[in-house]
Amino acid sequence: MADDALFQENERTAPSNEGRQSVSIGDLPLRSGDVLTDVRVAFQTFGQLSSEKDNAILVCHALSGDANCAQWWERLVGPGKAIDTDRFFVVGTNALGGCQGTTGPASTASDGKAYGSRFPSVTVEDMVSAQDRVRQHLGIEKWALVTGGSMGGMQALEWAIQFPERVERVWMTASAARHSAMQIGFNEAARQAIRRDPGFMGGDYPLDTQPSGGLAVARMIGHLSYLSEDAFQAKFGRERREDGVLQVASYLSYQGEKFTHRFDANSLLVLSQAIDDYDPTHFSSVQASFLLTSFTSDWLYPSWQSVDLLRELRVCGARAEWHEIDLPYGHDAFLLDGEQQGSLVREFLRY
Repeated sequence: MADDALFQENERTAPSNEGRQSVSIGDLPLRSGDVLTDVRVAFQTFGQLSSEKDNAILVCHALSGDANCAQWWERLVGPGKAIDTDRFFVVGTNALGGCQGTTGPASTASDGKAYGSRFPSVTVEDMVSAQDRVRQHLGIEKWALVTGGSMGGMQALEWAIQFPERVERVWMTASAARHSAMQIGFNEAARQAIRRDPGFMGGDYPLDTQPSGGLAVARMIGHLSYLSEDAFQAKFGRERREDGVLQVASYLSYQGEKFTHRFDANSLLVLSQAIDDYDPTHFSSVQASFLLTSFTSDWLYPSWQSVDLLRELRVCGARAEWHEIDLPYGHDAFLLDGEQQGSLVREFLRY
């Protein structure tokens, strides 16, 4: 594999808090019937909102991402790039239930203690409802584009369903309308790794002593699914370090340990369950145009899921197109490819 950037974590690196803002959106009714009180949402903006307020783009992050989309999607977001911050006002938010500034399990509840196991279940629909409060705070009437990969793509789709009059275009990449049994299986294995760690304590572990062993294993499971078999073989094969440890084992161990220093175990449980549960049943309300992209080597979110969604959207009369991109990087291709995705997005945004 010539591109060593494949093994740099991109959106999976420790996020930068520089430029991060936070807004209180008040109490948020959830689909479960619970009400989450005094919710805060972390967000970042890039570029300038036009006087007509018609150049706003919302970028939704994947499972372990954050609001700093210009960092984790640096190949696509920035001055002169496909999502051009010289032209567009780009907004990134941290998802509800996360741990990078938005209210989540590690946040302080009204009794002054962390929510922990008391944090309610949230859905993709709830994430989008929280983001809409940020839209209102920023004074944006309609998004020129809502986009994201993986979990971010699900949020983008939900925007078009829940707030059809607020979205002009949707770009989903390496994503799906709903998870398959295999995708749910990967997430459940990761959740079980966390829950079976003795330090999990039913979700009420001290914030400075989280179940790091289980969280690290959960992250290793994730990394196995993010990359293609060819990518693993080309980079690691059966090579060993000088101490005899297999390089692939060392890589996974390092990534697992690194993750425990920037992410909360309960957030991983909450967010992964939300995307496993997401299952939109109709698209009749959709008004936005759709661009769907997938990758030949992405076995975690295979192209057939984009094809199925394309069919469902068109049956409901939505304007939708799908493009499959031939790259060897696996699921992480949506983070690593700026050229082919960028060309398609530039054309999609041309108006």
